[in-house]
Amino acid sequence: MNALALIAKTQSLIASGDIVAAEAALVELADAEGDFALVAVLEQLPPKDILAVIREYDNSKESVINLLVTPEQFAKAVVIEKQYKDLSRTHLRGMVNSVIFREDSDPVEFLNAIGDLEGGAEALADYFTEKWSRVEAFARTGTFDTAEDDGEMLTETALLASAYAKPRVEEDEVADGDWMQLAWLLKHECPDLFIEMLLVLRAKARAHDLGLGEEDEVEADDDKVETSETDRGKSTPAALEADEESAI
Repeated sequence: MNALALIAKTQSLIASGDIVAAEAALVELADAEGDFALVAVLEQLPPKDILAVIREYDNSKESVINLLVTPEQFAKAVVIEKQYKDLSRTHLRGMVNSVIFREDSDPVEFLNAIGDLEGGAEALADYFTEKWSRVEAFARTGTFDTAEDDGEMLTETALLASAYAKPRVEEDEVADGDWMQLAWLLKHECPDLFIEMLLVLRAKARAHDLGLGEEDEVEADDDKVETSETDRGKSTPAALEADEESAI
């Protein structure tokens, strides 16, 4: 099967909801023609279709797609994951962990690719939603122990001032391939992105406290909190703009 035919087949399977068969077709290509052939196909698949496959990550088996997706492809998929409206964030955390912490990868390269896109900081905030208090403690004290935290949130100025502080814990102490390690990498390797993510996370937490939905704007003292203003991403990929009709 040539590349164009495989792409058409894969997209048809994804559109019909048969993600397992779509992934199997891609894996079969890699087995038959090698990883380079699969990489070439992935480059031609729209982000929504790559997302459909990698978000169904099963940690009981290794996925060749998760192993070969590039930081740029992955970033585009991550920023549109919210279209699934998965309030538990289970799929988001699973696919982020499986790709960013895959063997021989550079997690910082993936984080920078996510941060460079509009919506990247928001996607990372979604990832940390259930760990907000511990991430705040980490921002303030340098550890994830909320017992050390007095509950006072650092201002944006204070966050910037402490962005390059020496780590209180080393990465190998939190190298769990999960949210703690990701938070550590953001704070100590991508401090600007960490701050932007935390500001978005605070806005989301405030919206939750006010009983607002995901799509509602958060207002405080008549001032709108626009999460886009805290996002360093300046470019909206043309592929995302063209993919409003998704297979979700």
